[in-house]
Amino acid sequence: MDYNLPHGEQIDLALIKLPATDPNKRIGTLFINFGGPGNSGVDRLRQRARWPWLFSDELRSRFDLVSWDQRGVARSAAVRCFPDNAEQWQYLVPSPGLPADAAAEDQLFVWAQGFADRCRERAGSIVDHVSSTNSARDLELLRRAVGDPALTYHGISYGTQLGAIYANLFPGRVRAMVFDGSIDFEGNISGRGSDGTTVPLNTRQGVPVGTASAFDQFLRDCSAAGRRCAFAGGDPWTKWAALTDRFRHSPVLVYGHPGTLPEIAASTLAVPDSYPELAELLQQFFDTGTAAPELVVDVVGTSPPPADVEQSYLGNREEAYNAIQCSDSIVPTDPADYRRASAAAATSSPDFGRISVFDTIPCAFWQGHDADRYTGPWNRRTTAPILVLNTRNDPATPLDGAYAGAAELHQARVVVTEGAGHTSMYVASTCTERVKRNYLFTAVLPPVGTSCSRDRSPFG
Repeated sequence: MDYNLPHGEQIDLALIKLPATDPNKRIGTLFINFGGPGNSGVDRLRQRARWPWLFSDELRSRFDLVSWDQRGVARSAAVRCFPDNAEQWQYLVPSPGLPADAAAEDQLFVWAQGFADRCRERAGSIVDHVSSTNSARDLELLRRAVGDPALTYHGISYGTQLGAIYANLFPGRVRAMVFDGSIDFEGNISGRGSDGTTVPLNTRQGVPVGTASAFDQFLRDCSAAGRRCAFAGGDPWTKWAALTDRFRHSPVLVYGHPGTLPEIAASTLAVPDSYPELAELLQQFFDTGTAAPELVVDVVGTSPPPADVEQSYLGNREEAYNAIQCSDSIVPTDPADYRRASAAAATSSPDFGRISVFDTIPCAFWQGHDADRYTGPWNRRTTAPILVLNTRNDPATPLDGAYAGAAELHQARVVVTEGAGHTSMYVASTCTERVKRNYLFTAVLPPVGTSCSRDRSPFG
């Protein structure tokens, strides 16, 4: 568990492998981290290994696909802050949400402090050893275990942060690395100048700008789709402005818990396949002032309360997300900084800005500390260049961050996929998959200026 104490407490990592379909042409192992942090790689690879726009037949013929639950996640020494899944749901799902005023901000701070306290009390010593630095060291052991002389890797979203740390800890062990939905590594880990200790994490990563850009692309796609988009009648931008004004102080209920229309919209923008349902929901609210509860739940994707309290307590994404991100990144710890950022965001990005201010609020109170966290440098000379993929309008990892992160690396090149959505996992593009595949086969970057279109509009 602790690389400084190699003979101390040990942990197990859960892995999954899909063997190459053509062993005679096999290049090696492609390790995939599906992001989060906190997503189960075991579950994601099982579900998505045969998505052709993510892993084509040609790619799967040449590589064993391997993913894993990184330390702190699901089956791998999971960070667990609750005794069972029922209590987990009862605490995490009815969280206070986006605060409307100072009193609600106080309520959110109390909730975040309580969450951090529970994790410190229940999670045990693993909470001090889940930094991406230690996961990168784990990945190096996995590379050695499969016998590859150097690492071939596809990191998605947060997986780009893990990949960048690996590349700088083990620069001589890089065969080919794809960073898919990438970030500004320095900005994410340390911040620039003094903003690490004063500006909330997702705010300094430009998430409000990315979310607004993705939502504007959603409205453009909807308008172009005409009758295929339920929200297309009239002017979608004018209708959205009317909706946000009407519901500014009227929460939308999901399982009896309040949310706002911008929160609901933002929660869907990563996955373009959900855009038709979002359009239908917005039109229902525009026409009637309400929407069918089952449609709200379908759009938001929130799980219902567990029917069986004895059900296996496996998923721990929220706990792992905070444990890993709070271990990796410098964040403000003074609630006053969040209040100031909230007030500024309400002016600079009225619809989506304040969401990013409070996304990582538990980190302000987090009590785990991993002394091994990596803070740079980010430009060590790797044995192969790195391919960076990003959508034009990514709500979670904005394109500006991908360019900034690529500039920090020793040698990297950005390929842009046109359209909205988060990573090539959700924005289907045969072109992007081909660019990625050719690079993974050869470790040679595509020409400067290469870009790709998506395969289809979200509205068909």
